Order: sequence, then C-alpha cells, then structure tokens
Amino acid sequence: MTAHNLQLKQVTGSLGAEISGVKLNDLSNEQFDGICTAFADHSVLVFRNQDLTHDEHVAFARRFGDLEVHPIVNGMDERPEMIKMLKPAGESASFGVGWHTDNSFFAEPSMGSVVYSHVVPPHGGDTLFANQYLAYERLSDGMKRMLDGMGAVHSAKYAYTSDTAEEKYEGKTAITYKRSDSVYDEVVHPVVRTHPNTGRKALYVNPMFTIRFEDMSEEESKPLLDYLFAHCTKPEFCCRVPWDPKMVTMWDNRCVQHYAVDDYVEYERLLYRVTVNGEKPV
Repeated sequence: MTAHNLQLKQVTGSLGAEISGVKLNDLSNEQFDGICTAFADHSVLVFRNQDLTHDEHVAFARRFGDLEVHPIVNGMDERPEMIKMLKPAGESASFGVGWHTDNSFFAEPSMGSVVYSHVVPPHGGDTLFANQYLAYERLSDGMKRMLDGMGAVHSAKYAYTSDTAEEKYEGKTAITYKRSDSVYDEVVHPVVRTHPNTGRKALYVNPMFTIRFEDMSEEESKPLLDYLFAHCTKPEFCCRVPWDPKMVTMWDNRCVQHYAVDDYVEYERLLYRVTVNGEKPV
C-alpha cells in the first residue's frame, strides 16, 4: 500500500508493518503523520536501511513525546535516555528475554520503544511481538465480562532481583543496573486497558511484571494469570521480526508484548533503545 508517500507492507495477518521509502532523519510532516497512522493500525513498525546518528535516533523518538530515563537500567553517560543494549559474543542474552511489555511496573508505563540496530548476528536474535488487542478480542464473552473492571498488580521485584540482575547491579555485564527502591513498588493497572488513540481494548497483563490480581494473593491469582499469559502469546497473535544492520523497529507497549529470542550465544549484537513516556492505563 502507498499513503503519505510511504510504501507499507504488512508483516503478518495479526500485526506489524514494514515501511520503506522514508529516511527517519529527514521526514516531512506528511510522512510523519503517515507513520503515526501506520503505528496506530499495525502496532509494530520496521524501517530498514536507516543511517541514524544517536542524536537523530533520539530526535525521531522525541517526535512521539517526552523520553524516558529508566530508574534502574543505566543509560549512556552522554545520553541517559538511550540504553546501549550490547550482548557480547559468547554470552547468553539476559535483557528482555521473556514475554513482557516495557515497564508495566511504572505508574505511567512506557508508551513506545524505538530500537536501532548497529551489529546483528548472521542468524538468530529475532524479536517476537504479540497483539494484545487480539488477545482480548479472542476471549470468550464470559471471560471478558469477568476481566473488564478487574485490576492487576505489576512490580519489578522478581524480574530485577534475579541472579542475572544482581550481576548487572555489580557492573559485571555489558548492560548495567543501578539500585532503586522502585524495584519493590507495586502498582495497579486495569487487566483490560483502552488504548487512548484507537479506543480499542487490549489485554494488559504480562508474565515478567504482573504478579497478582488486585485484592488477591499470588497463589489465588496464579491459575488465571497462567491461563492469560499462555493465551495472550498464541502464535496466531504474533509476528517475528529478524534484525538487519541499520534497522529501526518501534512498537506500542500499550497493546503489544514482545520477547527477545536468545538463540545466538556465539555472536555479538548491539542495539540502541530509546523509550517514549506513556500515560496511566485506563
């Protein structure tokens, strides 16, 4: 399809689109409007063959809103809003591995993430994405009635206190963390959130940060959460994005989960991530 001087190719029937014919460091207002429309329609966008400096990467992301400085994951000294996601050769990946939506443990979780690739392995290291609109829409009417209006508790207390996380706090890894009391904060978000731009409902629980339902114990919550975690990442809801060098992928954390595949131990990978602040889910 062609619109706003963009060429768009849908990645799967569930979500994702690849856009060509643009340079992200030289966008007209019309082209940017087209990207915003495509983002609302497809939730995950891929742009290949981009030549971006760090400043241009940041400037593109900033067109979508204010940028986040992560309270735990260290950004770059000269650009604290940019995270250098280096996975050295010979090491397993340990950042973003597992289904999640970025920073759902924030009171105002991240809106979108914009990642630019510098070094990628010859094979492996793909990122999986799952459409949470479809995850909600494919539930039974009875399940929808039960979940609508329910709250769930999100926290980083398990994800950021593991053995691999401790190595990051101690500075022994390529990606490092700083200690923060926010790791133990608990926030409540609706199990079903309404997207502020599209008005569509999306399932909003994820296995990395959702620990229980509001006013329930973790033990009581576990059976239903386990069902929802399995349901929301069914293959029918997913797309798989392989990385090329000089490629930008951006996704909408309000309606998408993602998973960094750890299948390239022998190879280095270097990506840079900038994240756009979001709003309180409703």
